[in-house]
Amino acid sequence: MSLLAVGVSHQSAPVALLEQFAMGADDRVKALHELVGSDHVSEALVLATCNRIEVFAEVEKFHGGVADVSRVLARQAGATVEELSPYVTVHYEDQAVAHLFSVAAGLDSMVVGETQVLGQLRAAYALTRAEGTVGRALHPVAQRALRVGKRVHAETGIDRAGASLVSVALARAEERIGSLVGRRVLVVGAGSMGALAATTLARRGADVVVSSRTEASAARLATSIGGRAAPLAQLPAELAAADVLVTCTGASGLVVGTDVVAGAMAARPARPLAVVDLALPRDVDPGVAALPGVHVVDLALLQGERASTPGRPTDGPVAADDITAAHAIVEAETALLRAERQAAEVAPTVSALRSQAAGVVDAELLRLSTRLPDLDGRARAEIARTVHRVVDKLLHEPTVRVKELAAAPGGTDYAGALRALFGLGIDAEVDELAEAVTVDPALRAGEAS
Repeated sequence: MSLLAVGVSHQSAPVALLEQFAMGADDRVKALHELVGSDHVSEALVLATCNRIEVFAEVEKFHGGVADVSRVLARQAGATVEELSPYVTVHYEDQAVAHLFSVAAGLDSMVVGETQVLGQLRAAYALTRAEGTVGRALHPVAQRALRVGKRVHAETGIDRAGASLVSVALARAEERIGSLVGRRVLVVGAGSMGALAATTLARRGADVVVSSRTEASAARLATSIGGRAAPLAQLPAELAAADVLVTCTGASGLVVGTDVVAGAMAARPARPLAVVDLALPRDVDPGVAALPGVHVVDLALLQGERASTPGRPTDGPVAADDITAAHAIVEAETALLRAERQAAEVAPTVSALRSQAAGVVDAELLRLSTRLPDLDGRARAEIARTVHRVVDKLLHEPTVRVKELAAAPGGTDYAGALRALFGLGIDAEVDELAEAVTVDPALRAGEAS
């Protein structure tokens, strides 16, 4: 069995393709069960965000696993595997672990250092646990990834890159229409991204109006930031009075059409409008960018900026030392997890070897008792202790060495060699012991949040 990461992200695919992967809660559940129901995937975690969809899976065979995951991704995107393949990235074993750790740390984000992806990973892991699609292989990897993300943000200054995609997009809006202090901003969407946008805007001194398909959600968010809620039906009137429109709904189609924006602009011809579309798929018709006075900031724009000027979409520069330190943490944690996984794999073999040796000793002592029935109890006990000490000393060095060698880079199956040399048929025992691995109690209690 091996760990595999297969997916597409802003690093490899255009926003137009990423839009095709938009997934609701039901879609995620369906994908998870489709994955573990395939021929080569035994465990799966799906991380779907506004700029990536990646599957982390435990697979029986590399090529078979890549094919199974690619088929599920292609179905979700409404494309063929062949059409999707130029944009798919694949990571295997340690590379897959390091990639997940980098994602959790915000190192692979469109905005380096953003923290929202860590929460999205936590939610994805919680869903896989609820659906039973993670087991002994992915549990420790996902748990460690959450810790790595927290550690990177706690021990480095990478957060100075900008708290999120929201802050970067708003900075671009300010470049186009000026300071947002005192400006009317209409936020459409009251989910996690909408809440982050509204909170950020309120802190910057904007006059925030929140609108959502669920009016109660809009009211709660507006109250929490000292803003005002407005029904979605009043969108045209609210837009006519706004300086900025921020959209981040989970809708599967367009929410704001060109005609609505054109009508709003006709009612305020002398005032520009900044449209910040953070949704995937997008909420606002791309045609609004052609309207006079309308300035659009969307994921495609931010992706283009990142590609043309790496590192630009941030509120402030990230010190090179912070990024280096973050990568060092990822590298160290990857090596540590590899050593722990390999040590766990060899433990049943060591246990079986010692059990076999103890069985041989007990059998020989019983045979001795039969051959020398007159041997007194004290002598019999001393002989037993002596033989056990001899066996323990003989086994000490090889069992210590096999643990050390298994934890070292190289991937040699020292545990398998040990089983072959001593005739240890313990495959069933290995599976039983491995299945005994449980979810980290700290994470179960929510302490990793």
